[in-house]
Amino acid sequence: MYILDTKLFQLSSPAAWFCLLLSRKLLVGQSNIAMDIVYVHGLRLETIIGIWEWERQVKQTVLVDLDLGTDIAKSASSEAIEDTVDYKAVANRLVKLANESEFLLVEALAETISEILISEFGVEWLRVRINKQGALKGVRDVGVIIERRRI
Repeated sequence: MYILDTKLFQLSSPAAWFCLLLSRKLLVGQSNIAMDIVYVHGLRLETIIGIWEWERQVKQTVLVDLDLGTDIAKSASSEAIEDTVDYKAVANRLVKLANESEFLLVEALAETISEILISEFGVEWLRVRINKQGALKGVRDVGVIIERRRI
């Protein structure tokens, strides 16, 4: 038995298994069930971000965590960087974005990052976490987490 959203389910039917997979977000819109993840956590980006006048005058540091769903089978076999998501290229691209752009909201930055990763790096699924440390007095971390899939 499994607990899903505080309810107990006995996995006695294919439908119950399907519900479990969906609730655990293991299905990613393709025939395969599991997905490999290339990740970059703790990427520091310096950018103009915020709604207050003082925030529009000085670059702030935001921390970015990326989980990038992709199939690494080909790169595991070939050991060629061209066959996988090049996390150095991803980091460099996002540093460039941060240096050249300004955002009012962390939500807009997260959405822009997701669009770049899907369109430029061919990522099938991703989770982007933006942490704007120090945005609230007395709070260590504040930000957004978004998940997107290639359509």
